[in-house]
Amino acid sequence: MRHAIRLLSIFGLMLGLTAGAFAQANYPERPVRFVIAFPPGGATDTFFRAISHEYSQALGGSIVIENRGGAGGYIAWQHVAAAANDGYTVLVAENALGINQALFKKHPSGFNPLVQYDAVAAMANTALAWTVANKVPANNFKEFIAWAKSRPTKFDYGHAGPGSVSHLVPEVIFDGAGIQGQPVPFRGGGPAAQAVAGGHVDVVTLSVAVAKGQVEGKLAKTLFVTSKNRSPAMPDVPSLSELGLKFADVDLDFWWGLFVPKGVPEPIKAKLEAAMKTTMSNPAVRERLIKVGTDPTFAPGPALRTKLEREIANWSKFIDAKGITMEQK
Repeated sequence: MRHAIRLLSIFGLMLGLTAGAFAQANYPERPVRFVIAFPPGGATDTFFRAISHEYSQALGGSIVIENRGGAGGYIAWQHVAAAANDGYTVLVAENALGINQALFKKHPSGFNPLVQYDAVAAMANTALAWTVANKVPANNFKEFIAWAKSRPTKFDYGHAGPGSVSHLVPEVIFDGAGIQGQPVPFRGGGPAAQAVAGGHVDVVTLSVAVAKGQVEGKLAKTLFVTSKNRSPAMPDVPSLSELGLKFADVDLDFWWGLFVPKGVPEPIKAKLEAAMKTTMSNPAVRERLIKVGTDPTFAPGPALRTKLEREIANWSKFIDAKGITMEQK
């Protein structure tokens, strides 16, 4: 009897292992959720929707994009971290993932992307565009600095939420230019972009793709981009290196990468990574992205993890040196 029970147990284990291997080999068998930590209309949402069709084709299955904005990204980040590690929940991440870790150090929730996520693939990056409302009496950054220093009160700068790229990058610019603004948080980059277009805030740092649309629609003005060279998408706009100012040694571009909950099987991560490599090599996708100032820069998971580690370290140095603190939520 014991021998029969043992055989049944072994047989059951073998069936389980076979079923798991079969599921991995046939992944994806149902729609894969790609979670974005900010509302529709922001840089990350705009970017990923622009490549989602080709990525779905490369992956060989349907995908669903889910926006979970709020708490500076933590609602989405913790949701993905707590999801099943079966490969059907993927985070579409941006710099804010690393910046927040540097800013908040130890979050009350215990969240830590280096511990709770596996990196899948780096996708692309873009410069940021220093975009001001039409009401601001400045057509270049030198005039903006003079205007900022002449004001009796601080100017307003909108951002996508505490710890976002559009929150901390201006602090680097302020430090180099010797000025200071009053932060106005929004629930994502989309609402912040709408605010500067409507003249409700004086300045917002946007992705080149979003800023380009605003400038072409005469809704706002872009005074410079944060890349070393001018953006092909906005060739008339000066680059950061042309400003003649010294800035802290942190990355001022905007990057995107895919992460999954810790423990997703390697074959599934490999499929997600390979599909992104195929997508970023697609000539039509590359042309579409480059046209709006986005540089397709695919890199495998280990390279993305290294990038995130470097991001956290460099931003930690700047944040600590400047004494920037935020209330932990």
